[in-house]
Amino acid sequence: MYLDVKEIKDFYYRSTLGRAAKTSINKNLSNIWPETTGLNVVGFGFSLPFLSQYLDSSRRVIALMPAQMGVQAWPNQEMNVSVLADEKRWPIDTGHVDRLIVSHSLEHTSDPSTLLAEAYRVLGPGGRALFMVPNRAGLWSRSDGTPFGQGKPFSSGQLETQLRLHGFLPEKHFSALYMLPSNNRSLQRFTPFLEKVGKKLPFLVGGLIMLEVSKLPDIVKGSPVLDHK
Repeated sequence: MYLDVKEIKDFYYRSTLGRAAKTSINKNLSNIWPETTGLNVVGFGFSLPFLSQYLDSSRRVIALMPAQMGVQAWPNQEMNVSVLADEKRWPIDTGHVDRLIVSHSLEHTSDPSTLLAEAYRVLGPGGRALFMVPNRAGLWSRSDGTPFGQGKPFSSGQLETQLRLHGFLPEKHFSALYMLPSNNRSLQRFTPFLEKVGKKLPFLVGGLIMLEVSKLPDIVKGSPVLDHK
């Protein structure tokens, strides 16, 4: 079951913890895809906080928001690029997406196979997709007070297996959200330190899994879900 768009929006834009989470995730994104000039960038789910950095340089940016979640005009009413979409039929031409961000969606959908089939369909040759899901082993998936504590969390292996079955080739793994999922001001003082050293300390587990994938050709992907199309 999807969360309501207002609930997720308030987390990222009105809470101190949400703003810190957005900063952590976007820092990783800047390293993964530092340049999108001339590319079509699409987000599915709630991706607004992560698409902002690509608005000025990309050829086109579109934020697809599933009907079960609702839609939020963004970046404003006059320049809106948000579209309410059926998760089973995205209003995007086949093969027209160069960069795809899937966030706050795979852990909530009741039909992951169809969602992933659409993600595969719209991604063009040479395109890359980034799937972001709560880490099953992290603290964030156990905290009901954030969007990452809702839905079905994944392990890295589970996410990779799921994506391979639907025609994607895993390229790089990343983690984010090493900070504590707490609004306690005293604990939040440690946020910069934990985010800086989290990847270097083996006992710390990031709350968010970020997996970049490319697209296998139809003739070799071998997905029982997609081969009949």
